[in-house]
Amino acid sequence: MTHAPRPESVAPQVWTGRASNRMQWVLACAGAACLALGIELAVDQPATTDPVPLVMSVVGCLAVGLLIIFGTVAFTHVKVQVDRDCVEVRCGHIGVPRRRIPLADVSGARLVPLISPRSWGGWGYRWRPEKGTGVIVRRGPGIIIDLGAGHRFTVTVDDPEGAVQAIGEWLHLRSRTLPL
Repeated sequence: MTHAPRPESVAPQVWTGRASNRMQWVLACAGAACLALGIELAVDQPATTDPVPLVMSVVGCLAVGLLIIFGTVAFTHVKVQVDRDCVEVRCGHIGVPRRRIPLADVSGARLVPLISPRSWGGWGYRWRPEKGTGVIVRRGPGIIIDLGAGHRFTVTVDDPEGAVQAIGEWLHLRSRTLPL
């Protein structure tokens, strides 16, 4: 069934979607445990021990704990926003890392019913030579944004159909309004 193109006044102003992964909080708790162990080692150091191994242990625990906490909390959720100018992807509670893709660089978008972190090498901001770049926060549906010249950007998001439709509508309106 073919639908007539929607006039610009009916096109969505902004489409937003999210995806989240509560499992990342479990990993963040493991990071907090490493951090707590480092603090415990620093506070309860025996006076008779050699300080070099103790300092190495404390610094190691603190560094690992902070890396795990910040690395996992950044990818507890992702927010995708599509408007007339760009597709913007923001991760975590402070929106970093962030990717802004101008619609002028987008040649299309398509739905992917199942994106698996295993095929991307885990959760997070990923790059795979055969797949392109992606933000993978959970297993499930998402979208692939075609950037031309074989480049792609993949993101897991709830309601990927809405994202693909919004991108398609904006691209269609853009092609109708651009001068030849």
